Amino acid sequence: MRRIRILTSEQVARMLDRMAFEVLERNRGGAGLAVFGILRKGVAVAEALSSRLAQIEQRPFPVNALDVRPYRDDRAMGIPVEDGSQVHVDTITDQHIVLVDDVLFTGRTVRAALDALLRWGRPRSVQLAVLIDRGHREFPIRADYIGRTVPTKYQERIVVAPDEGLAVYVEET
Repeated sequence: MRRIRILTSEQVARMLDRMAFEVLERNRGGAGLAVFGILRKGVAVAEALSSRLAQIEQRPFPVNALDVRPYRDDRAMGIPVEDGSQVHVDTITDQHIVLVDDVLFTGRTVRAALDALLRWGRPRSVQLAVLIDRGHREFPIRADYIGRTVPTKYQERIVVAPDEGLAVYVEET
């Protein structure tokens, strides 16, 4: 297997800065905004985005960790999955949710995340932010904020490395 770095941590940092300004511009500031990262690597991206939002708005944007495993349509049925979500709000009703993931591929994870979010209320809007959009959608889902679009072959993988400042790699099999 071959691994090729396509984005450095510095390049990712610039993309996240741009995305943070886009989020705040679209929402006319950060009032009523809640950030949810999809477990695992989506949370790392959400924390980096939230940090930039906080720097710009001079107030914190706590990151909620959303576990979508119990809501996936491709998991083995009959086997219970414990929900590992860590949500810091009682309700998301009437809030603008920024749902963050590292890579958007088929759309199945985002579909499951929408089901998971509804446990905490009915949001005013759900906006999707992804670091990488690689195409190959199976569901009609599109991101509102995209760090970079990276066309890939179906069998390739995009790997975001949180321990390397969110550097991005393509793995060829």
